[in-house]
Amino acid sequence: MTMKRKNSFAWAALVVFIFMTWIVFKPSQEEENFPERVKISLREVGNQLLLANQDSTSLVLPVVALNPSLYELSFERPLSITPNDIVGIVKTAFKKADLPEQYLIEVIQCEDQEVAYSYGILNHIEKDIIPCANRVLPENCFTIKAQFTGKPVPFISKQQLLGLLLILFFVLLILAFCDRFLVRFRESKKNNTSSQATAHSFIGMFAFYPEQNKLVKEAVEIGLSKKECELLAIFVAQPNQIIKRDELTKRVWEDNGVIVGRSLDTYISKLRKKLKEDTSIKITNVHGVGYKLEMDT
Repeated sequence: MTMKRKNSFAWAALVVFIFMTWIVFKPSQEEENFPERVKISLREVGNQLLLANQDSTSLVLPVVALNPSLYELSFERPLSITPNDIVGIVKTAFKKADLPEQYLIEVIQCEDQEVAYSYGILNHIEKDIIPCANRVLPENCFTIKAQFTGKPVPFISKQQLLGLLLILFFVLLILAFCDRFLVRFRESKKNNTSSQATAHSFIGMFAFYPEQNKLVKEAVEIGLSKKECELLAIFVAQPNQIIKRDELTKRVWEDNGVIVGRSLDTYISKLRKKLKEDTSIKITNVHGVGYKLEMDT
């Protein structure tokens, strides 16, 4: 797979991932207007409770969302509450607003925040808990809390989810660019290696490949030892010039510890044998000085 196709695939995968995440987490229209429907329904509950108290003038105060599943209803004036009334009124109002059928209702005294009355509807007659149905709560300041048990509280908020998606997007973006950089780096390294491997110079009828330690003559490869290759590279860099024995010895054997006196002559002899098929080049001995690669330039 080429780098272009690989990057295209990565970007396509990223776009699909973001789209699928949006589809999964996008709130439905029903979820989006849920708080508004709850507030309207609870205000209707408050209105009906006040009318049951023969009160048509006092206000139902704004409904407060304490969290996505818990809402609080409060009143301008004290009122009395009959359990049977509140159970029926809430059930009718919630059903009309198409709200969840599982919920808990608490009637709380304003003064001490004690629960004066509570009941739970679990959408199952045998499991519904409605105690003290006929015990009227005397006139008092009350607030009513409605907890929807069938609507779980989100694990994270929309803002937190948006933040996580943005972080994930930038991480994937960085990874995509890193991958692209690595591909380019590897290709560059491969090209450099390939270039080094094919770099060569000509010595007469021979092609000299110093990186591969070989000579090539008419598609026939002649292997060179490391020392032979190093010596020949020095001669090729300075053709037809005398190179002193000390210089050759130092440059080829300096990092290898003990130098054997006849080592240089031995390797020169080996090189001569490998180059003997081309009479236009030869390595000559300049007595007492060093060696010279004689060749047509």
